[in-house]
Amino acid sequence: MSEETQVKKKRKIVLDERLLAYKGVWVFIEHERGQVHPVSWELLGEGRKLADMLGVELAGVVLAAPGEEAKRFCEEAYQYGADLCYLMQSEVLADYRNDPFTQGLTELVNAYQPEILLLGATTQGRDLAGSVATTLQTGLTADCTGLTIDPDNRSLLSTRPTFGGSLLCTIVTLNYRPQMATVRPRVMAMPEKVPGRVGRIVEHPLAMAEDDIVTKVLEFIADDSRDKPQLPFADIIVAGGRGLGKPENFQLVRDLAEALGAEVGASRPVVQAGWVELDRQVGQSGKTVRPKLYIAAGISGAIQHRVGMEGADCIIAINNDPNAPIFDFAHYGIVGDAMTILPALTEAFRQKLATLKQAG
Repeated sequence: MSEETQVKKKRKIVLDERLLAYKGVWVFIEHERGQVHPVSWELLGEGRKLADMLGVELAGVVLAAPGEEAKRFCEEAYQYGADLCYLMQSEVLADYRNDPFTQGLTELVNAYQPEILLLGATTQGRDLAGSVATTLQTGLTADCTGLTIDPDNRSLLSTRPTFGGSLLCTIVTLNYRPQMATVRPRVMAMPEKVPGRVGRIVEHPLAMAEDDIVTKVLEFIADDSRDKPQLPFADIIVAGGRGLGKPENFQLVRDLAEALGAEVGASRPVVQAGWVELDRQVGQSGKTVRPKLYIAAGISGAIQHRVGMEGADCIIAINNDPNAPIFDFAHYGIVGDAMTILPALTEAFRQKLATLKQAG
């Protein structure tokens, strides 16, 4: 296809009145047992940027059982940047089930026609996003690490890792609306909350009754993860990779993490080799983190790992290869043997903490 033909095709897309009828950026507000998932607020922060680029309103979408709790979710959404909330209340929406939530969100989209719809790439969000995109026969880009707008045709540019995390690709849904994307928790920064910020509510009924739904909620069993690593919400993470040489050396990472009061992370090769459990994997196929401090020891910095931790406020890399990719984006780099540097750091931090304790 020639460059001239491509330009003509792009102009045709811009002038397509069917697409121009869709306006606004929506964020699905995911909640469970009275608590909103933080990824919803993170997406409102990103959605605010997209809405401002397009010159449209940012809306939260709340599907819930009738009551003051649903209104509270809307009030919180305003404080994180939403201009309005689409609220659908029904007893069948008390607990998440695919059928009523898919029909409810589909009804809202068909009625109000948003051009962009964002959901968290959580267990619930992934289940719902796939069903809604299929029902609406539109495009969906999953597990995005970056979102922006093409100013030439108002298209959402959704960036995500591909080929096993070795490359980043940008996907565009040119001929269908809404443009849908999911984003994993902690990929986007949490926006600043603005107390007292208000918006408006658009209520819409759900055309579905309990008798229409095959699945039934018999019991709610909470996921007790208190004893599991909480990497996505850790302020400090010390992570190790295959550069540590052997499983026994990974203890050096644990020692430094203990001295700092940090969580322990790992790269995919380390997890696959059985050195540490899967819950501690950071990267495209593991956890996405945004700590204040991320120390990477013996990690090369391949794109698969980078997309999971590059949002850290400060990254310190330790690697004996001066050409390791991680030095391209780390804030501070130490070229040297991690087996020597890690114990030295651990001892230095322990002495410093001991001195602070003695000082009172």
